[in-house]
Amino acid sequence: MTPRTLTPEPQPTLFDRPVGLIRLPSPIGRIEVCSDGISITGLSIENDGVLPRDGYRENSTDLLVRAAEQLSEYFAGTRRRFDLPVHVDGTPFQRRVWFALSEVEYGTSTTYGLLGHQAGLGVAARATGGAVRANPVPLFIPCHRVLNSTGRIVGYSQGNGVSTKQWLLDHESVPYR
Repeated sequence: MTPRTLTPEPQPTLFDRPVGLIRLPSPIGRIEVCSDGISITGLSIENDGVLPRDGYRENSTDLLVRAAEQLSEYFAGTRRRFDLPVHVDGTPFQRRVWFALSEVEYGTSTTYGLLGHQAGLGVAARATGGAVRANPVPLFIPCHRVLNSTGRIVGYSQGNGVSTKQWLLDHESVPYR
């Protein structure tokens, strides 16, 4: 019998580590916010008790403390717009969708088709949906405010999916079907 060799899990490199990382509790589960030292670069909502960077130590910065305060205010119902520098990497298409998405106001919603139009992309609802799902900073760029053409929730890629999106829409008193 030949001994079996186990290949170790790939270890994160310095390039995988954010400069700043903070985790905070919220009504929708723990939230993890990352920074490159200048801007917010990522936000994740835990899914089944797990966050993407659970293995990393927190490294708070002044920017991340501000982000945590603003998120706490949002969940308390006293903040409707975030005032933080955000940097997102993506394709030109994704960036256009995310910019249009950032213009969707608190307490309102849009549809995938309308969002595509606002981004100057026509009715590309499916492609727009893909860009919405790839949003690296949900809540700061409010992807939860997008519904299908009939006003229904068709999915959510963060937290516990649809139930997380429902909570966020209810929190903002956004009607949906």
